[in-house]
Amino acid sequence: MNYRERENATLAFDSDLDRGAVEETFYPWELTIEQWESQGLSKRFREKLVFPTMPTNNLYLPKDREVKPEEKYFNCLMTEEVLNYERSLGFDPLIRVAFRIPFECFEEKVIEDTAEFTIKLDMDGWTRQYYKNSSLVKELKPVVSNEEDWARLKGKVQKELDQHCTEENIQKIYGPYKEGHDKGDYAIRFRMSGFFWTPRILLGIEEHMLAFYDYPEMLHDINEFALQVYMKILDKIFDIIPPNVVLIEEDLSGNNGPMLSPKSFDEFVGAYYKRLAPFLKSKGVKNVFVDTDGNFTSLIPHFLEAGIDGFLPMDVNGGMDIVAVREKYPSLKFIGGYNKLEIAYGKEAIDKEFERLIPVIRQGGYLPSCDHQVPPDAPLENYRYYIKRLKEVMQETRGTELNK
Repeated sequence: MNYRERENATLAFDSDLDRGAVEETFYPWELTIEQWESQGLSKRFREKLVFPTMPTNNLYLPKDREVKPEEKYFNCLMTEEVLNYERSLGFDPLIRVAFRIPFECFEEKVIEDTAEFTIKLDMDGWTRQYYKNSSLVKELKPVVSNEEDWARLKGKVQKELDQHCTEENIQKIYGPYKEGHDKGDYAIRFRMSGFFWTPRILLGIEEHMLAFYDYPEMLHDINEFALQVYMKILDKIFDIIPPNVVLIEEDLSGNNGPMLSPKSFDEFVGAYYKRLAPFLKSKGVKNVFVDTDGNFTSLIPHFLEAGIDGFLPMDVNGGMDIVAVREKYPSLKFIGGYNKLEIAYGKEAIDKEFERLIPVIRQGGYLPSCDHQVPPDAPLENYRYYIKRLKEVMQETRGTELNK
């Protein structure tokens, strides 16, 4: 069984496994990597990649060269280095790639520069104030405040799509992963932004909430535009590398529950999933996952109705207990669910957390991994022990006893 087959079988509730897949939920947090380097981790990872300071960009970038526009949109910038980092720790090989609609298409410009701060137009079109003696960033103006702003941005983004998101660039950037994908040398996890996340990054958090009342037609137009872009671009990408897992970023819930009602979800988010999910499956995608922190229990049946197969990271401290959720929804799949905070407390705590999750692990349909990026207070020695125990647990198949 190769790596791609093993990941798919693990998520498919397949009991005929040589072992379960051993993977982590997210790529590493830079602050944690920095801490682990002082504890003996190789510095090769951060020597080649840098974490950008712009608030909206959550991917590492190469240090030694300029990034071309198509590389931002067809994003494999961190793929090789994260692959090497994770394999060095003992995880199965996982290729993390993404597609980003070209909203970050503006030329950065300094608007005002004083002794205390700099005001900039950032590449996502937002105007922000950066303080020189602090890491705080003040958001001054979003890229979209009204329908006229959206119309202008949509036209600008379409030009970027026509110029940079070409079949030639798709082949150039994703093509190198086809042979390894076809051979099963690794699994592919593909990221994209969802239909709650996308309007929010354009309008801002509070403005997005108000737009459900003030600009509902605009929200629908944003998501219809996103859907059409995805169906056109992913059609070509997935002809090359159809992934086992597509991960849709949403973050639509907090510890006290979702940020929108089930009715609003169905209208503004779920309606677009109902059209996207069948398309993804038709292109060979095995699992459509949604990434949201916090407690989204009340929306699970709505996600399922819209065609979603599973969730990550199943935030324990946000109120998500995958043992209880699996009892209610036996076919639901998970990635994550392991309380990352327990790693800091040592071997006994690590073992106890695995014991809590064993019933779900044995049922299948689950890649046990941390419920978000591991925090800096978790020592490297403890994380290595966590990986060791994860490997031992994933040697188990359904119905067997856990080896102690």
